[in-house]
Amino acid sequence: MTATLLDGKTTARTWRAATKARVDQLRQAAITPGLAVVLVGHDPASEIYVRNKARQAEQVGITSIVERLPEDTTQAAVLALVDRLNHDPHVDGILVQLPLPVQLDETAVLLAVAPAKDVDGFHPFNLGQLWSGHPDLVPATAAGIMALLEAYQLPVAGKNAVVLGRSLIVGRPVAALLLAADATVTVAHSHTQAVEKLAQQADILIAAVGQANFVTPAFVKPGAVVIDVGTNRVAGHLVGDVAAEVASQAGYLTPVPGGVGPMTIAALLSQTVDLAERRQQRG
Repeated sequence: MTATLLDGKTTARTWRAATKARVDQLRQAAITPGLAVVLVGHDPASEIYVRNKARQAEQVGITSIVERLPEDTTQAAVLALVDRLNHDPHVDGILVQLPLPVQLDETAVLLAVAPAKDVDGFHPFNLGQLWSGHPDLVPATAAGIMALLEAYQLPVAGKNAVVLGRSLIVGRPVAALLLAADATVTVAHSHTQAVEKLAQQADILIAAVGQANFVTPAFVKPGAVVIDVGTNRVAGHLVGDVAAEVASQAGYLTPVPGGVGPMTIAALLSQTVDLAERRQQRG
């Protein structure tokens, strides 16, 4: 058995086309969606990610604003920028690119983003909405994972789902969405005992631990859906949290690259347009 690859590139391309059609409709009403990204410092991975976001935003007709601040920026300067974007009527979504330099209080910066413009879904208000069963603005990777499962018509309701990792960016949000979709969800983390045995019970296994090749075939129930969120550099190559040999055990598997990554940006663009449509409704 060889796993069916869940092609995030193709699925994201289809999603972006639908997003562009929505943007075209908004532009007929003289509204252009605006996405502002706050980038502090010169982290190479962040630079690449922001550049990809900006390029794809422009391709679908979203105005992309990249606000760059130097590495030694003060907390006050970042908060002042976020406040200005909060009050800019042409900015629908605000995204603070993480990680921030060590001198900055990441929590305080994320709290400063207006919940109604928090396109990345990291504000406690939006996380609370998610966990209360009323998801609105959702962290983009988690939203992208759910959209990929839906695109391949992979059932979630009634399935055992195991999420490896409990970060606020991926692990916890995707667990909440799986729960809302009626899966039985277990979240494993660095203090979880017998992780391998736990993972073997999963119909849907989400690997978001940030450790190259952590998930081996011994973790995987035959025929399981395996979603690899990992992006690790090994000898100059991008590899996931899931070892290549898992393809012989899983039923479905996301490649790295080309799986979850493209879906993350597609989700972000779609949510930006959601916010622009709300602006239109407010008049």
